[in-house]
Amino acid sequence: MSDPRARLQMLEKVIGAGSSDPFVHYAHALELRSLGEKAEALAALSDVAERFGDYAPSYLMAGQLAAELGREDEARTWCERGLKVADAHASGELQALLDTLG
Repeated sequence: MSDPRARLQMLEKVIGAGSSDPFVHYAHALELRSLGEKAEALAALSDVAERFGDYAPSYLMAGQLAAELGREDEARTWCERGLKVADAHASGELQALLDTLG
């Protein structure tokens, strides 16, 4: 399935059916980002973090999106929240992003 809109619709259908898989929700946010809908993607990642608080990839992606949107304070907050739940690899990526925020 190469059409981003089709992937987005498929993910929305799975989510609408009650998926409790954090990756499905995360992938939905990534599809929004790939379509240039960054604010919507950040809102979707916020939902992932609320529903699946220990899903570390969502914090890094949310931090990156917030930084891209020029919301550095929010990006820092995402990174700091992610550091509380991340493993060593994800912690390194979160800290690297945090270090670039100044």
